[in-house]
Amino acid sequence: MLKQEKSKKGAFAALAAAAGVLILVILLENLTALFPGAPKVFAPTSLLFTVLKKGAVYSLVAVSMNLLNGFTGLFSLGQAGFMLLGAYTYAILMVPAADKATVYYLFGGSAVPCSIQDILNGVFGASGAGGAVSLGLSVVIAMVLAGLVAALFAFLIGLPVLRLKSDYLAIATLGFAEILRAVFQWQPLGPITNGANMLKSFPSFSSFNITGADGKIILRLSTFFPFLVAILCIAVIVLLINSSYGRAFKAIREDEIAAEAMGINLAHHKMLSFCISSFFAGVGGALFAMYAANAQAKVFTSTMTYELLLIVVIGGIGSISGSCIATFLYVACSEWWLRFLDTEVVMKSGASKLVFNVVFALAVTAIAALAFLSQKRKGRKLITQPPAPAPGQKRERLQVNWGLLALLVLAAGFLIWDVVFALSAGMKLPLLRNGFRMVVFSIIIMIVVLFFRRGIMGDKELSDLFRRKGRKLDEEAAK
Repeated sequence: MLKQEKSKKGAFAALAAAAGVLILVILLENLTALFPGAPKVFAPTSLLFTVLKKGAVYSLVAVSMNLLNGFTGLFSLGQAGFMLLGAYTYAILMVPAADKATVYYLFGGSAVPCSIQDILNGVFGASGAGGAVSLGLSVVIAMVLAGLVAALFAFLIGLPVLRLKSDYLAIATLGFAEILRAVFQWQPLGPITNGANMLKSFPSFSSFNITGADGKIILRLSTFFPFLVAILCIAVIVLLINSSYGRAFKAIREDEIAAEAMGINLAHHKMLSFCISSFFAGVGGALFAMYAANAQAKVFTSTMTYELLLIVVIGGIGSISGSCIATFLYVACSEWWLRFLDTEVVMKSGASKLVFNVVFALAVTAIAALAFLSQKRKGRKLITQPPAPAPGQKRERLQVNWGLLALLVLAAGFLIWDVVFALSAGMKLPLLRNGFRMVVFSIIIMIVVLFFRRGIMGDKELSDLFRRKGRKLDEEAAK
């Protein structure tokens, strides 16, 4: 009974949190309409909403990858391929008949004569409430079909591939994704895939904005829609993980021999996990096509898979909330927060230059002092005097801590540069140029991986952290 009550409370808390996130997203996106004097960061065209939209899409795909890699223990690198299948399935089925001649102009039209929305427009109407129903229903049907096509290909490729283990499975799935990317750019398939050209003119996130009779936007829902789909899909994955199938996946991850001895059908459950993960990757691919407002095979490279794998590792292998948190942090850093590093900056005399000099000097001094104190606590001095030699023996050389010495010399060099910069009339900050953002981003990722070897969340969830706090409060109250 207690477990049931706790699970009900957890479900209600999760529903409340999801509803709160969705309401917050709607308010943020429409904040400038409600309050015209709101900061520019809340403008509908700002990078904030780009990060939110892409983060919602990537979080779904990262969680689907975590289901396979983290909870089942199958190391697959075919996520970009399944996203490609989902994106193209959605795009092919949703390009309106009126735009097919324009989109497929190199191939004299499309082999698919009409879209799902065209069919539903004939049933519900193309304008007003009927048009809204046909749009929403057609997008849902196309996204489900996108997931099913990805799951079907996963089933076919899984028959031979899932016999492999570890690195061999990763290499096979990566090769499958690259083959798919080449096939979809094959010119003979142009009437269906449009060859190497992009597919466009299908409904995107902005299609869900509610407009008035004059065409003016009344309510923006372009960020709400990807969040809604991502939350619903992640909720299904969470329910699956907490079911008997999820426990079977975890048993396979821990020990395949023991799992098989307990009566778990390894082939069946591996295939099930692979297909379900691919289904949600296909849905994520459809969302990505809506985010980019086009579908093109050259975008779905192995680099995209590595990005998703990195997000899963940073968040914590086997943690759903960790994957979601890491996704938004990753996208925000790569797309928004570090963007100023790509522009050259010339600082002249003034308050901003003085603040920079002081902060830079304090930061360098603090890092050098922390490194020195850390080495001192470990009993490692900068220069260690060797003990006096015994009679008849040679005196040993001084022992130098070269790592600490190099760090101190580097810090001294930075401080000298800071002084020169402070005395100069104006100087261009070094290294700040196009591409430097990704260098800093890579260094940040290396630091995170080094200090959080199990990821930000490890294999824990946010609910586990709240439970720990609740237990501590109960213990303190009992004392």
